[in-house]
Amino acid sequence: MAQYLDGGTLSALETPEKQWATSHACSPRLRSLLVLSVDAVLTAGALYAAMLLRFEGLPPARWQAAVTHGLPLLLTVRLAMLVWFGLHRWSFQRPGLSEAGRLIAANTVAAIAIEALRSLFFFDRLPRSVVAIEFLFTTALMGAYRFAPRLVRQWHLDHRRSRAWGTQWALVVGAGSAGDLLLRDLLRNPHSPWHVVGFVDDDRAKHGTHLNGKPVLGPIDALPELVSKHHVTQVLIAIPHLRPERIQHILTLCRHQGVRFKFIPASFVYLDQRITSAMLHDLSPEHLLPREAITFDREEVRGLVTGRRVLVTGGAGSIGGEIARQVAEHAPASLVLVDINENELYLLVRQLQERHPQLRVSALVGDIRDLDRMMRVGKEHAPEYVFHAAAHKHVPLMEDAPEEAIKNNVFGTLNVALMADACGVERFVLISTDKAVHPTSVMGASKRLAEMVIRDLATRSRTTFTAVRFGNVLGSAGSVVPLFKQQIQRGGPVTVTHPDCTRYFMTIPEAVGLVMLAGLGGYGELCILDMGAPVRIAELAENTISLAGLVPGRDISIVYTGLRPGEKLVETLLSEEEERTQQVRNHIKVARSPAPPLDFQLRLKRLERAARSGDTPGVIRTLRVLIPTYTPARQPADART
Repeated sequence: MAQYLDGGTLSALETPEKQWATSHACSPRLRSLLVLSVDAVLTAGALYAAMLLRFEGLPPARWQAAVTHGLPLLLTVRLAMLVWFGLHRWSFQRPGLSEAGRLIAANTVAAIAIEALRSLFFFDRLPRSVVAIEFLFTTALMGAYRFAPRLVRQWHLDHRRSRAWGTQWALVVGAGSAGDLLLRDLLRNPHSPWHVVGFVDDDRAKHGTHLNGKPVLGPIDALPELVSKHHVTQVLIAIPHLRPERIQHILTLCRHQGVRFKFIPASFVYLDQRITSAMLHDLSPEHLLPREAITFDREEVRGLVTGRRVLVTGGAGSIGGEIARQVAEHAPASLVLVDINENELYLLVRQLQERHPQLRVSALVGDIRDLDRMMRVGKEHAPEYVFHAAAHKHVPLMEDAPEEAIKNNVFGTLNVALMADACGVERFVLISTDKAVHPTSVMGASKRLAEMVIRDLATRSRTTFTAVRFGNVLGSAGSVVPLFKQQIQRGGPVTVTHPDCTRYFMTIPEAVGLVMLAGLGGYGELCILDMGAPVRIAELAENTISLAGLVPGRDISIVYTGLRPGEKLVETLLSEEEERTQQVRNHIKVARSPAPPLDFQLRLKRLERAARSGDTPGVIRTLRVLIPTYTPARQPADART
């Protein structure tokens, strides 16, 4: 509960309003009579005031008699119209424009009816100027006493909130309909933690105007100056379809201001008149991609998955687990999850069973390096689709244990692929990585070789094999964003390998949509998402710090540690030969990989022997022969060709 400087609280502020509303809600008839009584007094007062104004003092006796004779008719017709339009049942809590329109309409109809009755029954006629002035006075007075309580309460609540401990002063980006509806909710919500000082908007016609009493202070580019001037700590973005480059521009403008950000997601636009502060989400690095997020047709994916038997290796990992969750939503005939990590596998299956009680899901602890185990799994469950996500993926660790990367990523893939071929699997989808293109790490080389393994097997199998290359997945285990957040929570520093290091990024929903649609839709043998321009890791680190309401370099320092063994400065998505064959369909790049060399099987056996015997130089030497574009970070003397 927020405490005010003068010792009051927000709850104390609510109590008189609740008591007032409760007392009146208990006697609606009496309340309506009181409202009409006030209307009658205001109408009579407005008529006499109009006469005094018209005659600049006491009117002649003739006109005084006309007022005396006409007042009963005026009151009767005026009150009848107010009842007809339902204005005797007035809510002083939240009157709006529609109520103001009804009030004006009721008084206008009453004025016309009064003049018609005067002509019909030959009542004394008042001067037209008096009739017009009375209409204006009556309408203004009725509107004032009906709307004044709400305006006073709103001003009082906003004023008290601005003085409360813990209240954050906020600027709203966007003075359109979404900003208007958001501000209305913030103003009437006594529990709102924000005091809005105004708006910023790039529409110059709005500058200097007011929206619900709050000024439009200038363009978005004025944010740094306005944040400092008004001691703003929160920026609320109320432009649901704001482009990613504009979001990044706002972050850059406020990078040294130490403010936090919230926004209204585009998914809430259709709600229109129901936008509230509860819809505000934290701005996250996922919204900083240099492109619009890509969505895939859920119904198309559902048509591919529903009623099918699906197997996912690496089901306990970030990508495999998300694939399992998405598959489960589309009602497969059965779902089999294979992983060596029994604890995470157990937790995932529990989660799936709670969400989908009717789902046939099996959790199998197994090692993809064990061919016999994979064959038994395939024969027992007879999957139609296999998603192969199991892999060693940490670049530095695999540089220190290349034989483990080969045994798992290459020959584990071969085992699962052989099982798919032997069991008549319809489609096999390999999760690969952009690090497989011109690899400089053992991990990247092992994934490139895994692509070659399924490419070779596809030439003699009825199973359709597809490799899906990923860029970096935001939010996945081991990715940079969770690491940055942990470092920020500890107070820094945030570590970045190189100021010019760039990476391609995609969100987890994009990654899973790509796997499902590209892998199962028959797009081709090699698919990657059209991920737009790469992102500088240093800029991502700065933006992540800014999103935490901190200033990069002042509150949290950024330290450059240098590229680790096997890491690239810049990643590429396709090789030169693959780029010549690429096509783009539904935001998916489809390419054809070069065929493996003729002696591929012989070289593969040599690699397997080297890996199983722990012959690291032999592993590196054979990798360089199999993948001519591989340039290892470390070259033992006897690994040179």
